Amino acid sequence: MADTIELVPNTGQALIPTPNEDALPRIFADFATFGDALDYAATGKRGFNFHDPRGTLTRVYPFSELREDALKVAYALIARGVKKDDRIALIAETGQDFAALFCGAVYAGAWPVPLPLPTSFGGKDNYIDQLAVQLSSSDPILLIGPDEIATMTAAAAERQGCAHATWADFAAKDAPEVALPKADPDDICYLQYSSGSTRFPHGVAVTHRSLLSNLASHAHGMQFQDSDRCISWLPWYHDMGLVGCFLSLIANQVSADYLKTEDFARRPLAWLDLITRNKGTSASYSPTFGYDICARRISSQSPVSDRFDLSRWRIAGNGADMIRPDVMQSFVNAFADAGFKASAFLPSYGLAEATLAVTVMPPGEGIRVELVEEERLSGAPRDLNRPARYRAIVNCGKAVRDMEVVIRGENGDTLGDHKIGKVWCRGTSVMHSYFRDPEATAACLVDGWLDTGDMGYMTDGYLFIVGRAKDMIIINGKNHWPQDIEWAVEQLPGFNHGDIAAFSVETDNGEEAPAVLVHCRVSDPVKRVELRDLIRDKVRSITGMNCVVELVPPKSLPRTSSGKLSRAKAKKLYLSGEIEPFKLAA
Repeated sequence: MADTIELVPNTGQALIPTPNEDALPRIFADFATFGDALDYAATGKRGFNFHDPRGTLTRVYPFSELREDALKVAYALIARGVKKDDRIALIAETGQDFAALFCGAVYAGAWPVPLPLPTSFGGKDNYIDQLAVQLSSSDPILLIGPDEIATMTAAAAERQGCAHATWADFAAKDAPEVALPKADPDDICYLQYSSGSTRFPHGVAVTHRSLLSNLASHAHGMQFQDSDRCISWLPWYHDMGLVGCFLSLIANQVSADYLKTEDFARRPLAWLDLITRNKGTSASYSPTFGYDICARRISSQSPVSDRFDLSRWRIAGNGADMIRPDVMQSFVNAFADAGFKASAFLPSYGLAEATLAVTVMPPGEGIRVELVEEERLSGAPRDLNRPARYRAIVNCGKAVRDMEVVIRGENGDTLGDHKIGKVWCRGTSVMHSYFRDPEATAACLVDGWLDTGDMGYMTDGYLFIVGRAKDMIIINGKNHWPQDIEWAVEQLPGFNHGDIAAFSVETDNGEEAPAVLVHCRVSDPVKRVELRDLIRDKVRSITGMNCVVELVPPKSLPRTSSGKLSRAKAKKLYLSGEIEPFKLAA
């Protein structure tokens, strides 16, 4: 990428991306505070590069310029009366404005609070409601967002009673240089809201020490090289995008090329175009659905090698949701002729409460799975009258440096290899607390150990994630994982990843039963009944019981801010009548 030259629109001047390699010696996040990390990165030539929807370079933003802008932001915040430990809410739009504001808030001793952009579903009022709830939780002194959504952000700020500004009017304020507060490693650096935190949000408070520990740990785990360059479309309001593809690049001095998330959604193959144009080695992360949508968009009419060269894609990271080996295999099948190597896949596991990374697969080991009998996952005795069924569980790697991982049973006892239980972790990068929520903090932090809320097992130091405990469907004492039901339905013709949401509901007789909401693209009433019955039979073959099958309009199933299916919200909207299924004949 570094030797690609593009013209600045309307000027004829050349835009030269920041380089992959630099004479500045790389330091793997070994700094006392994040401000120290930016100070160091600014002495080199690396930085951020922002691209339009078609992948054309529009803005080169070296770390040196980011630091200059961040210091101006810090002075302007202090001139507005911002004090140490105040919260500054920022709409996390991918671009230089948010980058400067986030870093400037840190320099000013305030806590930046990244909040999401509006999504394509939900509408204006729902977005204002979501912002207002998160503002109420974080109690910021100021909300700053893009000019284009100013009416919505202003409405949310007014409801909460905090000040409001846009990128433009904030940037127009000049302020005198003042002495900046000195940060301590144990000061809070920022608040992070997890992707599911909309109704009852939990702001994860992360210290400088925790942040830098995690940034160093995952950099060592992924074995960053001088030639590496990050290519990303991940949103900066989600921990994988914010920590892994923004803060990490500053602290580990890595250049990056960015597409906005909404631009990726419209033109996903532009992501692969950027990787192709990078002349160094690429490090790029995505949840499963990102790989899935790219594999589905490829036309069989022309060879992929005519457009893409993915041979230098060294780290193809997987994370943020359950990793599906079938999707990964489809991606390999689609892009092997373009040089993509399956060994580039790098599964990992993490969560905002641990800053980000908990485990990372050693580079080069690729996707490794174990076939696990359904009975082991459900906890039920083996039914010898039925053929054994297996689920492929993906290896999510080994604990990163400065992190311990154990599996615990219901009584809190540590389990041995191959025993399924709750995943707990302990390390320097575990969160300080949930902001102003001591009860929730005490519920998941016990003697320095974090209860992740996820279920899994260990094998020879490797972690295998089975699912989230809170999503589990328990009927007649037997555990059913919603992912198993959803994957089974997805195997039927015409369905895509994310078309199905499974959860439990209470039937008229007071018993629990599995319910499945399915996007339906069929308009013929007779065909809809046939489809419902086909899905019902498929789920019965998996669970051994009848289920409630509801066909719902396309795009009606809700997603989190990071793009993951939200089963909890789907259940809530279904039970409240906000998701209205198609009416079918009995």
